[in-house]
Amino acid sequence: MATENDTDALAALADALTASQDARTGFEKMVEKAEPEFRPVVQRFSALHADHDNRLAAILRRHGQTPDADGSFQGTINKVVVSARSLFDDIDADVMESVRDGEDAVCEAYARAADASVDANDRAELRAMRNEVQTLLAQTIPPA
Repeated sequence: MATENDTDALAALADALTASQDARTGFEKMVEKAEPEFRPVVQRFSALHADHDNRLAAILRRHGQTPDADGSFQGTINKVVVSARSLFDDIDADVMESVRDGEDAVCEAYARAADASVDANDRAELRAMRNEVQTLLAQTIPPA
């Protein structure tokens, strides 16, 4: 029988997966629209989130859950925003502040899931994923 803590932990894990999926959806659209010199940066974020999506889904499956494969409506919004912006402006390093804001939200979702987790391995995995995002941000966003 699942406890309230287990239920909270699973909900936080599902939210973290959704946040990552939504970010990946936006990055996939950015890959299509990015200027050639910026495309490798966007591809790194897209690949990182694809990896995180798989890892988060595996954690949920380990706990007997069926992960949602589609993300949320926010992912669709991310695609539309990127497409609209590309009509008026280049998708290049100028978008990195928006990327940082979005990735900060993903990191917060990972932190909430780690804090809610009752499983030490899950906490370690979530913290590692959060660190991977933060490391990629540090490598790709020049200091202000």
